[in-house]
Amino acid sequence: MGISRKKSGGLAETIKTVVYAVLIALVVRTVAFEPFNIPSKSMVPTLLVGDYLFVSKYSYGYSKYSLPLSLPLFQGRILFHPPERGDVAVFKVPSDNRTDYIKRIIGLPGDRIQVIHRVLYINGNPVERKQVADYVEHDPRGGTQLYAQYIETLPNGRSHPIIEYSGNESPADNTPEYVVPEGHYFMMGDNRDNSQDSRFLNVVGYVPAENLVGRAEIIFFSTNGSAALWEVWGWPWAVRWNRFFTLIR
Repeated sequence: MGISRKKSGGLAETIKTVVYAVLIALVVRTVAFEPFNIPSKSMVPTLLVGDYLFVSKYSYGYSKYSLPLSLPLFQGRILFHPPERGDVAVFKVPSDNRTDYIKRIIGLPGDRIQVIHRVLYINGNPVERKQVADYVEHDPRGGTQLYAQYIETLPNGRSHPIIEYSGNESPADNTPEYVVPEGHYFMMGDNRDNSQDSRFLNVVGYVPAENLVGRAEIIFFSTNGSAALWEVWGWPWAVRWNRFFTLIR
């Protein structure tokens, strides 16, 4: 009889421990940091496909999109801290309010944004950019591709790399002027020719402050995809060791 009680008590303690662990993880994920992974090339060279990163949820305060399943417990944002131009941010795309996108905040409320012959203009002024060594993209099969790379410096002094594909200009390289509404932000990818961002009004467009999820802070893991999860022998070559604990600027 004593053994049965002991087993029953041990099981109950194990269940309680698991429940507490899950609750703690949910709280941390909601108010502090949430992990995300990068599935597309829209933020190359800053972020690569296969990067895993932490996003700080407290940086911009909290909205319903900070909560698990975007529970509609309240409207707007609480403890709101406005983002800075140049932040790399995760947000819910306004076209469905469900899908997570990650882009760089280029335009603040009231800004006029335009791209003319691939050059970004903010409030009528061209953004300074300097061409540097080409960006070399490596694919998992050993191939390489070169892209023109620039260091772009925003009006607040923050600099970041961007890349441009060669070839003819696309409609996204010559846009109308966008006027960012109050309470909204204009997002762009660092891979200017492979990014579905605020230049495409019917998909992304202007992002409401409420849709901000958090600011990308640090890469904690990265893989080039050359080895599947079960191909343990390939992990040492698939993992991008040099990207571990890289701060996101």
